[in-house]
Amino acid sequence: MQFKNILYEVIGSLAFVTINRADKHNAISLNTLDELNKAVAIAASDDNIRVVSITGAGGKAFAAGSDLNEVLDRDLKKTLDPLIQGLALRLEATPKPTIAAIDGICMGGGLEVALACDLRIATPKSQFATPEGKLGIIPGGGATARLPRIVGRGWGMEMLLMGESINAEKALHIGLITRLVESDELRGEVIRIAEHLTSFAPFVPPTMKAMVHKGMDSSLSGALMLEKYAQGALVQTEDKREGISSFLDKRKPKFKGK
Repeated sequence: MQFKNILYEVIGSLAFVTINRADKHNAISLNTLDELNKAVAIAASDDNIRVVSITGAGGKAFAAGSDLNEVLDRDLKKTLDPLIQGLALRLEATPKPTIAAIDGICMGGGLEVALACDLRIATPKSQFATPEGKLGIIPGGGATARLPRIVGRGWGMEMLLMGESINAEKALHIGLITRLVESDELRGEVIRIAEHLTSFAPFVPPTMKAMVHKGMDSSLSGALMLEKYAQGALVQTEDKREGISSFLDKRKPKFKGK
């Protein structure tokens, strides 16, 4: 499929999706959003893809937010469409681990896309904010729900109410990101993480991801029960036997996804 606003690249088992609007600081237009949805759907349906990563072109921004020229004339009916919330839900629903590779500005709708990814890594020059309040609106892509769940209510309130940007070191400190690498190392780090995840039995990362997402939406007792049944399913696989046997034999496992 040919895209106009994004780049779709396959590196081994990794689908590397790049928002390619560097002249607009990778602002997410409706057409860009449509292409991102299609790219994630393609990666999700490709059995050869095990990991999906989203990044921004140009080295100055992951995504500066939604395209404000479109938001300016957006009415209630259009606002109630899924839009970035829809993409975020798609990222969470795909069984494959997702990585936001952030190099530069990550704000507004861009931050909401990153919040929906399973892992977030960034460079020292990255900046994060939810500045919608300064524009007379509030976030509409999930920030009020996901940000407090990731960084806690206190820092979630700080970022949402104040609308001020925080740097990468602060983002690492509060748990918004979990890894900090130099810009020239970002792509290589994503590939390394993808290779590491691909080394696991194919059922493991999707099941782990599902347990976290479903568990966070459930009570503790419900999450624990779900975890037990999921473990019970995996314990019956051939890959479980291969994983334990290879560990005991001190050899590299050969997983088959069975």
